[in-house]
Amino acid sequence: MASPGLLTAQSTRIKQARRLATRAFRRKAGRFLVEGPQAVREALEHRELVVEVYAEPEVATRHRDLYDLAAAAGVPWFEVNRAAVEALSETVTSQGVVAVCTLVTVPFAPTGKLIAAGVQVRDPGNVGTLIRTADAAGADAVVLSAESVDPHNPKAVRASVGSIFHVPVTVDVDIVTAVEAWREQGLQVLAADGYGATDLDTCIDDGTLAKPTVWLFGNEAHGLPDDLNAIVDHSVKVPIYGRAESLNLATAAAICLYASARAQRR
Repeated sequence: MASPGLLTAQSTRIKQARRLATRAFRRKAGRFLVEGPQAVREALEHRELVVEVYAEPEVATRHRDLYDLAAAAGVPWFEVNRAAVEALSETVTSQGVVAVCTLVTVPFAPTGKLIAAGVQVRDPGNVGTLIRTADAAGADAVVLSAESVDPHNPKAVRASVGSIFHVPVTVDVDIVTAVEAWREQGLQVLAADGYGATDLDTCIDDGTLAKPTVWLFGNEAHGLPDDLNAIVDHSVKVPIYGRAESLNLATAAAICLYASARAQRR
């Protein structure tokens, strides 16, 4: 149920929640922020993850389902003024509702048929989009190296558009060690590389993508480290038929994951 009175940006609760914008405090508290009606709705579908909701008064009317979901789960719903919700928001124009949730990452498990791995991915938007794309393609997991941005970063959470609650995400993974574990489980490891020795069309045509697969996607500026390129099964480039110089990480990931998903389902 809603609490009496509107919380302001100066409220102790809001000040504490605002600290979750930093990675160190998220790890210490074991919590993160989820912003916007769609993402909060996805969070409330996993009611055990939601600690509390902060919303402008009109949200309970405009998005009645959110209020009802919170009430059914016994999640505290605090009404706040505009300044308070903006203090918790990373967007220019807040959508008026923010949830505090417990961290969703899980321990590393080297099993599955399709896995997306981000290596030293530094842009939170790319991490969130990778999670969203992996979810849409039906991937079994997303794995992020120790040097990658935190998927609980507010920008990453927003870019995932709720998919962070759908697909298992593991962080701080030593990818070299992970490659060995994946191979032991019978998965092949492919590196998405603009200068790869083979191309995606060939992998589609010769049946390579029908096998259980881990795709490695590297840093936005530098790609994959040489030590990883040396141990993957294939380094694969997405063919460019036009005049574009290259593809960005998120686009390449979408093409590769969907190619594998289609091949595995045929």
